[in-house]
Amino acid sequence: MEYDERLALFRQTRLNPFDRGEEEDGPQGGKTPPQHEARPELFSGTRTHSSDRTMDLGLAEDHFSRPVGSFVASDIEQLKLAIEECKKLILELPEHSERQKDTVVKLIHLRLKLQELKDPEEDEPNLRILLEHRFSKEKSKSVKQTCDKCSTIIWGLIQTWYTCTGCYYRCHSKCMNLITKPCVRSKVSHQSEYELSICPEIGLDRQDYRCAECRTPISLRGVPSEARQCDYTGQYYCSTCHWNDTAIVPARVIHNWEFEPRKVCRSSMRYLALMLSRPVLRLKEINPLLFNFVEELVEIRKLRQDILLMKPYFITCKEAMEARLLLQDLIDISSGRLSCSLTEIHTTFAKHIKLDCERCQAKGFVCELCKEGDILFPFDSHTSVCHDCSAVFHRDCYYDNSTTCPRCARMTERKQDDISDVKEA
Repeated sequence: MEYDERLALFRQTRLNPFDRGEEEDGPQGGKTPPQHEARPELFSGTRTHSSDRTMDLGLAEDHFSRPVGSFVASDIEQLKLAIEECKKLILELPEHSERQKDTVVKLIHLRLKLQELKDPEEDEPNLRILLEHRFSKEKSKSVKQTCDKCSTIIWGLIQTWYTCTGCYYRCHSKCMNLITKPCVRSKVSHQSEYELSICPEIGLDRQDYRCAECRTPISLRGVPSEARQCDYTGQYYCSTCHWNDTAIVPARVIHNWEFEPRKVCRSSMRYLALMLSRPVLRLKEINPLLFNFVEELVEIRKLRQDILLMKPYFITCKEAMEARLLLQDLIDISSGRLSCSLTEIHTTFAKHIKLDCERCQAKGFVCELCKEGDILFPFDSHTSVCHDCSAVFHRDCYYDNSTTCPRCARMTERKQDDISDVKEA
């Protein structure tokens, strides 16, 4: 960790509730520093003026190493006092001086020691299961995470924290017993469906003027806590459960073809993120009229249908399996490249079936109505497929023909012959 980062960390945490040595308000509202004579004798040698203080704070590793047995309360209090001395000394030393840098490093080590005494690492299991969450203890010392329960920063250097491997819920170790919301992934596994009504609000009165998740009292006036509406569920939440995160709401896309991100609560944001890769929307059944107004949807639907028709060819094709063509994913790309992506996959599949592979070519069809032309495949744009026997014909021949499908007629005749043979036997 660079010096500037350590100094910034110190400045942000100087009033951390972890420390009990906060300054108290004076009679006129000002800050009254602790009395000079009340400071513990942490410095080696005779006490001198602050600018001439020696850097030996008496904080050597051996001095604060864990003795046999458990620490008593006085050891923790001495660490707190030493931390206060370090903080005051850092403010008094010249900016960016070597002495100030060394003091910042010592302050960090002191905080780690204090955390180790208050929250011993060996007492914290690596995996904890709570309300279907599978919490894994994090080893990262990053200071950029925020606790999803108390909404405060997780100081990885001095605090133990966990992340749910299912829904990525993050929290302090001390906050875990306060969690009331089950893991969102369990809902995704057991109930994979979207709310398809646009912001289905029920009103604060129906919620008894309480947060829909933690039941904290809320109001639109912000007293005692601000009520924030989730555009996905339509319900209201407190500022702890709703951080004004934004996400694309499926109901608005389906009904309005609107992709503008809306404010959602934390649990809705996680649920939508986990549901993103699940193909659970039957758009043709929910809003079939949308295909009349969005041309891209018609093109994409045709490409996907063709690709599904191509896949059976690959299942029995050794060359296609060796080329791993079936491992090319159909990924929805919100940036507008979906059509290009599907077109590229479609071209690759069609080239293999119609040009590169003799086995796949042998599975093509000849139009039995005109008995002319090239080999036909069900994914060709100029063909039609019989719904009963899956035979492929030229589209013009199929719709101009007033008789039944030749292949269906042949199969029906064969069945009748088989029945006659059985009766005669």
